[in-house]
Amino acid sequence: MKHIHLSLAHMSGKEEEFIHEAFLTNWVVPLGPNVDGFENDLAAWLGEKSASPLHVVALSSGTAAIHLALVMLGVGPGDEVICQSFTFAASANPIVYQGATPVFVDSEPGTWNMDPELLRQAIDDRLRATGKLPKAIIPVHLYGTPARMDEINSVASAYGIPVVEDAAEALGSEYNGRYCGTFGTYGALSFNGNKMITTSGGGALICPDEESARRVKFYATQARENFPYYQHEQIGYNYRLSNISAGIGRGQMYVLDEHIARRRAIHALYVEKFKNTPGITVMQPRSNVDLHPNYWLSTMLVNPQEAGFTYQELSARLTAADIESRPLWKPMHLQPVFAKAPAYVNGVSEALFAQGLCLPSGPMVRDEDVDRIVEIIKNY
Repeated sequence: MKHIHLSLAHMSGKEEEFIHEAFLTNWVVPLGPNVDGFENDLAAWLGEKSASPLHVVALSSGTAAIHLALVMLGVGPGDEVICQSFTFAASANPIVYQGATPVFVDSEPGTWNMDPELLRQAIDDRLRATGKLPKAIIPVHLYGTPARMDEINSVASAYGIPVVEDAAEALGSEYNGRYCGTFGTYGALSFNGNKMITTSGGGALICPDEESARRVKFYATQARENFPYYQHEQIGYNYRLSNISAGIGRGQMYVLDEHIARRRAIHALYVEKFKNTPGITVMQPRSNVDLHPNYWLSTMLVNPQEAGFTYQELSARLTAADIESRPLWKPMHLQPVFAKAPAYVNGVSEALFAQGLCLPSGPMVRDEDVDRIVEIIKNY
């Protein structure tokens, strides 16, 4: 029986052409025509729903993108950075890279993302506790569902704190007609193998202006100064995307819209087929604004009292049927590595983590695969 992957990469067929061209011209380094082309492609695609021109820098990962955003904002030892707790560790780790302290803020139930009111409370409390404001705020568009960016930005603006959007899971998701990643001072994207598009491994940083993009490239290429020899006056990083990987990305742009449409269609199938199923709730955001998630991963909650089984038991059953699933992210405030970090919690992310499961959602998942998954769950 066919193995059903959680989120398997899907190629357009164009990727090989860009890679072949790179080999023919010997552009097998962390710069080149594919890197420039991929950055331009992303800026043009994202800019279709932006009021101003966008500046995109292709990098080695989404983690590198968040890290360089914090570098650009001057985050350093003794600083605090507020981060959504309900997320993958890569959202928070770059804070520690900079010698700063993460401060975690819990989610609200409508989108599963950062609670704007709890964010305000956290800022006020950190100001009382430390005598200074957090240096940045990192909201996350979890599983492709947009965070409440108007409210988050309103809180951030009231205190003069810059926002770094973690849109690693949200390429193509829309909030009030604009793409996620374009609401903050900086926006981070990921092109890991299981994301909306892939460069095998890679990411990008959406920057506020051309000069910021230039400085990000400077830091991403070991901060080499403009001298005839290698002069370094600041610490830099080896974070640029390779020309080969960027070639994959350029090919992937041909199927980005298709990937978004397919994941949304898969989510709609889950919603319809699990309608009125006891104990099973497919995540659908609740908001008073216009949200269009990309549904990078379709997720469900399993109420064991009503369903008669836990999400762990269900996951084991799916695994036995050669179907991949995954628990929801374990909140950062529950992670041992962040045990001493300040956290402002309301129980939302812990409750979701206790019942949540990610279902196969990639563009390679067929309608009949969804039927098979639904049948196994309904017949548990």
